[in-house]
Amino acid sequence: LRNNVCNLNLLLSMAKTSSSNEVRTLVLVGRTGNGKSAVGNSVLGRRAFKSKSSSSGVTRVCELQRTIIKDGPIVNVIDTPGLFDGTHSAGKEIVKCIDMAKDGIHAILMVFSVKTRFSEEEQATFLALQALFGHKIVDYMIVVFTGGDELEENEETLDDYLGHECPQPLKDIMILCGNRKLLFDNKTKDKEKQLGQVQQLLTLVDMVISQNGGLPFTNELFIELKEKATMRDNQQKALDSLKGYSKEEMFEIKMQMQQKYDDELKRMINMVESKLKEETANLLKKLEEERVARLKAEENYRSFQNASNDEIRRLKEDLEKANRRRDPGLPFPFNLLIPFRGRRPIPPPCPIL
Repeated sequence: LRNNVCNLNLLLSMAKTSSSNEVRTLVLVGRTGNGKSAVGNSVLGRRAFKSKSSSSGVTRVCELQRTIIKDGPIVNVIDTPGLFDGTHSAGKEIVKCIDMAKDGIHAILMVFSVKTRFSEEEQATFLALQALFGHKIVDYMIVVFTGGDELEENEETLDDYLGHECPQPLKDIMILCGNRKLLFDNKTKDKEKQLGQVQQLLTLVDMVISQNGGLPFTNELFIELKEKATMRDNQQKALDSLKGYSKEEMFEIKMQMQQKYDDELKRMINMVESKLKEETANLLKKLEEERVARLKAEENYRSFQNASNDEIRRLKEDLEKANRRRDPGLPFPFNLLIPFRGRRPIPPPCPIL
C-alpha cells in the first residue's frame, strides 16, 4: 500500500511539473437529482462521490476527486451541488469550485436527465454561468444526458428523445454548446459499455481543448485566486525555513496567513453573490417578459384565427346567397349560366346528373 501511495504521489508530482495538457479538469453542473455524481463516478471508475436516487440531492458542497486514465492524462473531477435549487449558497460553491480549479477548467459538463422535463432552474444555471464567466464559457461546455437505460428500454436514441417536442431553451443551449452531447447510462454493469461512454466523453473533452487552442478556461477570478493562494503557500514555505520560532508561534503565524486568504475568499464570495443576485433579477425579468410575450403572441394568433374563420364563413354565406339569387331552381354550378340565357339557348342538364 505504501508503494502504491508513493507511486501515486510521484505521478501527481510529475503532472504538476509537466505540461497542463496532461491534466484535465472537469466540472459537473446541473439540477439536483440529474445524476451529476453518478457521471463523475463513471469517469473516475469508482464510487468516489456519494450518489443515490434522492429528490433532495446528496452532494452538499463542491468536492474534487481525481483519477489517472490508463495511457492517458490525470483527470480532476469537481462535483457541485444544485447551485440554483435554493438550498445552497451558490456564490460560496462557485468560488470554492474556482479555488479547486485554479489552473483553469478544461470542460464543463452540463448534466440533464431524460427522465425529467427541462426546467427553468436548468435554464437559470446555464444563463448564470454565462453571466458570471462571460459568453466564452459555452465553448467549454459539453451536454451530458443521463438515463440512457430508460431510452434503451424504449428503443429510442438520444436524437429521438430530443426530437420529441424539445423545449426551445434546451435547443438554444445545444446550439450554443456546438451540439456537443452524449448519453450516459450510469446503471449499466457492462464494463465495455462503461469504458466506451467514458472514452466518448474524454474524446469530446479533447475536442473542446483542441478548439480552444489547448488552453483551459480562466478569467479574472481564477487569476486572482491563484495569485492569492500562491502568495499564501510561498509565505508559509518561507516561514518553515526561518529559525528562532517555536512550533506554537509558527502555527499561529500560518493561521494568520490562512485567515487572510479566507478573508479574500469571503470578499470574492460576496462579490459573486452580489452579481448573481443582480443577474438572477435580470433573468427573472427576462423570463417574465418572454412569458408575457408568448401569451400575447398566442392570444394574437387565436384572434387572427377566429377572425379568419369568421371571414371564411361570411364569404361562404355571401356566395350561397348570390347563388340563390341567380336561380333558386337550378343547382350549383348550373345557376351560374343563367346570365347568358338571353344570348343562346342553354341545354337542359344531363339526365344522368
